[in-house]
This record gives sequence, structure tokens and C-alpha cells, in this order.
Amino acid sequence: MTRDLLNKIVEKTEHEIEPYIDLIRDRSLANHARVLRSFRELNVSDFCFNGSTGYGYGDVSRDTLDNLYALIFGAESAIVRTQFVSGTHAIFKTVFSVLRPGDELVFSTGTPYDTLKRAFSQLGEWDIHYKEVPLSRGLPNLEEIRRSLSPKTKAVMIQRSRGYQDRHSLSIKEIGEIIDAVKGYRSEIICIVDNCYGEFVEDKEPPQVGADLTVGSLIKNPGGGIAPAGGYVAGKKDLIEEAAESLTAPGLGTSIGASLADVRTLYQGLFLAPHIVNEALKGAIFAAGLYSNLGFEVSPHYSEKRSDIVQAVKMGTPERLKEFCRYIQNQSPVDSMAVPEPSFLPGYADPVIMAAGTFVQGSSIELSADAPLRPPYWVYLQGGLTYEYTKIILTEVTHQLIEGGSIAYPSNLL
Repeated sequence: MTRDLLNKIVEKTEHEIEPYIDLIRDRSLANHARVLRSFRELNVSDFCFNGSTGYGYGDVSRDTLDNLYALIFGAESAIVRTQFVSGTHAIFKTVFSVLRPGDELVFSTGTPYDTLKRAFSQLGEWDIHYKEVPLSRGLPNLEEIRRSLSPKTKAVMIQRSRGYQDRHSLSIKEIGEIIDAVKGYRSEIICIVDNCYGEFVEDKEPPQVGADLTVGSLIKNPGGGIAPAGGYVAGKKDLIEEAAESLTAPGLGTSIGASLADVRTLYQGLFLAPHIVNEALKGAIFAAGLYSNLGFEVSPHYSEKRSDIVQAVKMGTPERLKEFCRYIQNQSPVDSMAVPEPSFLPGYADPVIMAAGTFVQGSSIELSADAPLRPPYWVYLQGGLTYEYTKIILTEVTHQLIEGGSIAYPSNLL
């Protein structure tokens, strides 16, 4: 009876979300066409998959991939490096590349996610001033952002995704509005966008609405689920050179850095990215619909426009949150035998539980679930390489939660 009723709820959910799936499918088609045109325009060939060693001088593989990201993202230049160990690493090195003692960094979208906040707390040691602009009802406060700027302000940071905050992710339009407000005060201020989880969700990227620097991780959206590591920075040519020098050393910049990884996976991952992001979005919409039908608070709702791949579900209790993550791990194709436990991780203020049975360690474009153990116990779902996989795993996880008594069917469904 439990399984039959759950199957009916799944069927009802898929019927309700169908119009919203159609909308994102059209956007995926446009993004895929843009990526395909860029590959052809830059004459990508199998020679580009050879990579390099040592210093990487004259690395056609690296240089073509850089140019490919710049073209696709609408930027003047880009660097794509497996030497970036995480999104936080790429962001911090980029921010630090443009700041000097006496400068000021303004974080315009509330409080950064935990690991980045920890990194920014060190800026004072270099006499770099740092301030945060609180959100207003979960939205950027343009007037307060303008008031926060000063003659010392060198850069403004914009976080596109929600992190572990109770807010929606920022659309490209909203990012453009923040940039316009900042540039209206002084055009020389450098606007830096943390684009993690947002690539290919809309039909534009931050450089196309004025972002000077845009940063992300290859084991999220643009890696297409097969890039083994790395990050990217796209933006103004002179600033990209500074970011590259921050990663290597002054004077070396973009002209050095061996490819190291199987470069084909970086190219092929980027080519697949619009489709994989589309699959992840479909899975997120399904999760929102399913858990909304089961009486849970979800963010965003399945009918809302999306700007990243993250889906939040309010679990309400630490016990249910931990159970959910453990069942996700148990149903994963990799490390299904592992049992996630909350623990303190570097850069996080609270114990964090993470479920990620992924082919690439920590890959957030593959289906994962994680959360800090703090009220009201939201769990954050990211990714899903195929819609079918996300549907299968969430249906089974939900069945186990119901069988274990953690979830009861709403009375209107009985």
C-alpha cells in the first residue's frame, strides 16, 4: 500500500512539473547551441586533447580551453586550471589578486557561505578592509549597497547561489542590477561574481551583464560531471592576467601551467554541461514537487524560476535530516556502503553532514545532499547527472523514510 501510494504521488508530481520542465528544456537547447558554435569557431581538434607537462609553455590545449570559456561566457579572457583545488580556492585567489593593503572589499549579498567567510576573515592581516551588506527580506539591498561603497572600495563581491542561507539564488538580471548600482558610484570598482552552481542555468553568464571577473568550479556545472578537478576565472583581460599571476607568480601569468589532467575530459565536460545542467534542474524540480506534495517546505518551489541547481528542503529535525542524507548515500552508485556522519569540516562553523556517492570526489553536479546541523535543518540537494537517476533515488529514499516513520503522508493524500 505504501509503495502504491508513493507511486501515485510521484505520478502526480511529474504531471504537475511537466510545464516547468518544458521551459528549462528550451533554455538548454539555446545554451547547447552556443557551446557548439564556440567549439567550431575555435577549431577545436583532437590535438587539443594532448595536454602538457612541466612548465606548460606553448600549451595549445590550455590556451584553446581558456579561449573557449571566454567565448562561451562572453568575456575578454579566461583561465581554466586544474591547479584550482576548489571553488573557494579559485574565488579567494581571484579576489586577492586585485586587492592591495588599504583597499576595501564589499560583500554585497549578505554573509558568504562558511568556507569563504573563513577565508575573507584573514584579509585584515594584509590591511584589507572587509564589510558585508545585509540582505533585505532575502534580496540584495541596492540602496544599502550604494551606501556601503567608499573611496577605498576596490572590489565588490556577488554570490549568485544561496549557499546555506535562507534566500533565493540571484538571476543574471539581479546580478546586472547590482553591478549597475556599483558602477554608477564609480566605474573602476571591480565586480566579482561567484558563479558556482549557476553556469548554464540561464541563457547568459555574468560577464554579459558587466561582471569584471566571474569565478566557478569545474566539479560543478561547467565540468559536465566528468571534469576531475579545477576551476575557472573569466572576465577582463588585464584582470585575468592578475588572477593568473596570483595562482602562479608575478610575471608568469597565463603563459605557464601544465594541463596535467586528461584534458579531453575538460573539453568534453564543457560540451556536455548544458545538457547535464538541464538534467540536474529537472531533478531539482522533481524534488521540489515531490516534497511539496508530501507537506514539506521547499525552496525554490517547483513553479519558480531558477538561477542555480540547488534545491532546499526543510527537514525540520536533525534526526530526519541525518536519515535523509544517509539514505541518499545508501542509494548512490559509489560508496553506497558508507554512512555519513555530521562532523566539523575545515571552514565550517557547524557540524556538516554530506552525502555524495559521486564518481568525482565532492562533485556537486552529481547528485549530493548536504547540510549544516543547525535549525531549521534545511537539506541542500545539488546536481544529478540524469533525471532518471534523481527520480529513482529520491523515490526510494522517500519510501525508506516513510517505512521508518520519519515521514507521514498528508491526510489529504490518504
